[in-house]
Amino acid sequence: MLTRIISGAVGAALLAVVLYFHDTLLLPIAVSAMVAVMLFELIRAVKLHKRLAILIPAELCGIAVPLLYSNKFYGDQSKLFQTLDYYSEPFETAVPEWRLNVFGVSVLPELLVFAITLAAAFIIFVTWLRNHKDIRYEQVFFVLACMILVPQAMTTMIRIERTDSNNGLFLLIMALCGAWIADTGAYFTGVAIGKHKLCPEISPKKTIEGFVGGILTTAIAYAVAFSLYFGFTPARAAIAFVTGAFCAVVGAIGDLSASMVKRQIGFKDYGKIMPGHGGLMDRFDSVLFVLPTFYVFIAFFGIHMYL
Repeated sequence: MLTRIISGAVGAALLAVVLYFHDTLLLPIAVSAMVAVMLFELIRAVKLHKRLAILIPAELCGIAVPLLYSNKFYGDQSKLFQTLDYYSEPFETAVPEWRLNVFGVSVLPELLVFAITLAAAFIIFVTWLRNHKDIRYEQVFFVLACMILVPQAMTTMIRIERTDSNNGLFLLIMALCGAWIADTGAYFTGVAIGKHKLCPEISPKKTIEGFVGGILTTAIAYAVAFSLYFGFTPARAAIAFVTGAFCAVVGAIGDLSASMVKRQIGFKDYGKIMPGHGGLMDRFDSVLFVLPTFYVFIAFFGIHMYL
């Protein structure tokens, strides 16, 4: 237990430092580092981590995505999500096309990310063809899925922080809390009144009561936090409540999905980088689902949740 507490405290301190310097290159560098570790843990889970021709392209692809979406390259995206300004300005003004200069050619970051992902996938497929007797198709497609899902989902941290120069840090903290508040609420509710198992074959300790408790805890926390930060209005509180509840649900799905992979592979934890907690995938499995969900909500409803 002491090891778990110390490990958690160190992790929280590192996260606090990254959040403090959220408006610098430290955030995309930290996200790239997390993506690299998470991809390694997942590729190792399917026993392909020693296949360097698969590991290296997947890792390079994962590391590149957050860096390409950093503000030094991509600029401030705040106008993209200030709903009223977006619809009152011409499209060319509201959505600037930030570009990169690559070998003298001006390209959009999205195009470069697509090209890098395609190149990595091509190398992985060629490696598979050359070693088809030793590598199974499910291993290859698992790596490809992770290579796309993990970097894109984790890069949403940068997208969320860049949505508003004034409120980006608050939004990023709320996105991360969408997963972790649900876990905490579910744990304490399950300990207190949990009786009915949610998915006993996948995660024996999770209960239906804990699941509902996690949803309500996150929904209430969101409603209170957004009301205190931006000011209370019934519409804002209601939208924040729904956002929190939805994030808690998809977070639970992400957690159970990662647990199911471990069960089928025969792993207890994805790694040992956080003693007592496991690997980064064990800590960020639900976050992978919550970050994009939160991003969709603030993009759809506006960063101020119906200002």
